[in-house]
Parts: sequence; structure tokens; C-alpha cells
Amino acid sequence: MTRTRSIRFITATLLAAGATTIACCAGPEIHQHHLAAPFGAPRKAIDVLDHAGPWLTPVPGGVASLRGKVVLVNFWTYSCINSLRALPYLRAWQERYCDKGLVVVGVHTPEFRFEHDPAKVRQATARLGVGYPNLQDNDYAVWQAFGNQGWPGFYFIDAKGQVRGYRIGEGDYAESEQLIRRLLAEAGHDPAAIPVTPIQGRGIEAPADWRNLASGEAYLGHDKASGFRSPGGLRRDATASYNATTDLPLGGWDLSGDWTVGSEFSRLDAPNGTLRYRFHARDAHLVLGGAPDGHPIRFRVTIDGAAPGASHGADTDAQGWGEVREDRLYQLVRQTGPIRDRTIAIQFARPEARAYSFTFG
Repeated sequence: MTRTRSIRFITATLLAAGATTIACCAGPEIHQHHLAAPFGAPRKAIDVLDHAGPWLTPVPGGVASLRGKVVLVNFWTYSCINSLRALPYLRAWQERYCDKGLVVVGVHTPEFRFEHDPAKVRQATARLGVGYPNLQDNDYAVWQAFGNQGWPGFYFIDAKGQVRGYRIGEGDYAESEQLIRRLLAEAGHDPAAIPVTPIQGRGIEAPADWRNLASGEAYLGHDKASGFRSPGGLRRDATASYNATTDLPLGGWDLSGDWTVGSEFSRLDAPNGTLRYRFHARDAHLVLGGAPDGHPIRFRVTIDGAAPGASHGADTDAQGWGEVREDRLYQLVRQTGPIRDRTIAIQFARPEARAYSFTFG
């Protein structure tokens, strides 16, 4: 069955060419099938993991211990909201079925440069409760060997090492769990006594409000930026003074103050700069990077010029205040009232804040 989901893609041509700039796109209504196996999937998937690394959280007993077990390989990256919303299911399945022979393996394949840092990935996995084995795939070697196509990607491997199922994007979790149970039963580990109870993400991991999601991902670096509306246009890789536009359309963004728009992000170069975006969704997230000196950068969020109140996100308070402390995704807004076109504005108190991309839910 085909479901509606949000997904982030990487083009195979860029990967094959070894491009350093990742081209991806996201949308609220992209349909994908639950496939038996994707084109290019390895015949012996465990052999790929046997030569992969580095392992941030190793497989107990080594990769060789995966042979004869059912393995779920998840391609993810920690700043991706689509990856984060899948985590409650991965954690629950690992806990439910680990005694029956299931092992969940995370393959952290980064999108942004800061996600290449193993220390930052370890910090993120600890914060997110990712306790199952996890490896760092900075050069996309495992991604390419599996023929993966986007975040999050899921490969279901049977006890003989064969890929028996592939899913890309969010959704179809009930079908995926039934496939896990079937593969465990085939391997002689009957899961019938384990109840299939509802799995519910909370906070930033809660499912998106798909009915009201009409905004896709928006990148804020010049390599993939679109919809920029400040008068005079975007200036690449140089400090420039920007002003807000008088007419910000849905999907449009602008800057106020002194900023440098680099390939991956827009960086504030003077105090009290503002970033705005016009969106239609319940949740608004922003991937942010902190200052090189490690000191927090205070910011304030408004929605249509007012404090968010009860519609504040997990990383802001009712007055809209928050702090950038580490490089990650921040939830700025979770609306409690009617969903309609809104303008979010984020004002940063001091320079060096980096804004990478908006995502929604």
C-alpha cells in the first residue's frame, strides 16, 4: 500500500561523482512503495557492514555476531526531522525483539558538514537515546553499497543475510513491524507472545500533522537556496547588509542585518539580525549551528509579529526565547490553534549563529 510521507533524497548521479554538495529535496506529499529490495541492494548485506566503520556504538560481539540474526539497517542523520520522527519505532522494535534475534543498526550518513564530527554524533545519539549499534558513514560508502535513496531508509535483512524489504521515508510502520515478526518466525524465533502495542513519538519525535503540512524543506545556503526575497537578492560568500521585504509569500524567506550566505548556511555577522520564513504547518524547525567560542547564542521567535505563547516549540518558551548551544535541529513552533499561513521570525542577539534549513511537521 502506498502512503503519504515526507522524505529527503540524494541523487545517485551526485553520489557516483563524489560531489561534496548534497542535493536533496523534501516535500509533504511524496509517495513511495514498500519494496522487496531496491535496485542495487547487496546480495549479502552483512558483508557490507563487516567492512564498514567507524562504529560509534559497536555491535556487541562484533559484526560477525549479526550472521544468523534478523537485522534492520536504518540510514539516518541527526539533524533530519524525518529521521528523528522514526526513532521511537526503531527504539521500540529493538527493545521488543532483541531477545528474539533482532538487531537494529544505525548508519549515520551526514547531510551537513557538522554532522561529520563523530563527537557531535555521539552527543546526539546519547541525547536521543539511540542505544543500538551505530556507525559513521561520512563518505557514503555504506549508503552507496546498499543503493539507498534517502533519509530515513530502512533495510530488512533476514537471518540468511538477504535484503527482504526496503522502505524509504516515514510511514508504514505497522507493515514494517509485521515484516520483522515474519522474518523472526522464519528464523525460528516465534514472536507471537510479544504484543504489538501502539508506538507514539513525543515532543519533537511526534508524527507530523500531515493534513495541514503544506511546506517543504527550505535550505538557507546558496547551493540549494530558493525563495529568497530580500531586496537586491542574495550575495554569495560575502558579508552583506540585507533588509526585509514588504511582501513575503508562502515559501519565501528574507534576512535583516549583516549576514554571509555560504554554501550550506546563512551566518549572522553582527548583533540583532533577523531571519524570516512564510510557512503553512503545525510545527516549524530550524537547523542551527552555534558560535565557535562555545558560548550560547540567545534568540527570540515571533509568529506573525507576536510571541508564540502556547504555540512555542520544544526549544523555545512562551515568549519565544531560546538558545543555540550545539549544532542540531531546533523545534521553534508547535501550533495549538488553527493552521494557516504564518510568518516566523527569529532574531539572534549576537553574531556567529548559522542557519542551515527549515523543516516542518
